[in-house]
Amino acid sequence: MANLPHKTRAYLGKIGKERIPNSYEEACKSKVWVEAMKEEMRSMKENNTWNMMRLPKGKKPVGCRWVYTIKYKSSGEIERYKARLVAKGYTQVYGEDYTETFAPVAKLHSVRILLSIAVNLSWDLWQMDVKNAFLQGELEEEVYMASPPGYDHEAGEVCRLRKAIYGLKQSPRAWYHKLSTCLREKGFKMSEADHTLFRRK
Repeated sequence: MANLPHKTRAYLGKIGKERIPNSYEEACKSKVWVEAMKEEMRSMKENNTWNMMRLPKGKKPVGCRWVYTIKYKSSGEIERYKARLVAKGYTQVYGEDYTETFAPVAKLHSVRILLSIAVNLSWDLWQMDVKNAFLQGELEEEVYMASPPGYDHEAGEVCRLRKAIYGLKQSPRAWYHKLSTCLREKGFKMSEADHTLFRRK
């Protein structure tokens, strides 16, 4: 496989023998997926994503489910098995467990202009990824979620969400608020033309 062209290796990696589980029960039959779920739950705990409590009267919890993916290297080899716990945001009710959902997205022409300037001025460019980005965002609304499959808890308890878990309607907005606040505290100023572009002199 090492002798094949780069794109061919990546393609073959995608159609490999590895099977992605369709359910939690199916994932539990494989050690690699069990470990991936444990890693996700560790991240949830480290980020204080929720508190376990009794569901208040009149409140309805959103459901949740596991989503499984395989990340590949450019060579087509498996980089890691990834399990992500996501909320069933489609069950949320406007005015009850969410209100505002809008979050700006980088404008393509802003990215192109920035890259063009960087190339012409010989600037160094860095790219980064924030692990579990949405879990950094804090929720303003009162949101409850059913306990994840396989999670130990007292009978009748649900998760009172503190952080913007993937799948919630307001999660992108909560993450943008967290990121923009952090950048401002570091002395960055937001562009009026593109609210995803920040600069610092």
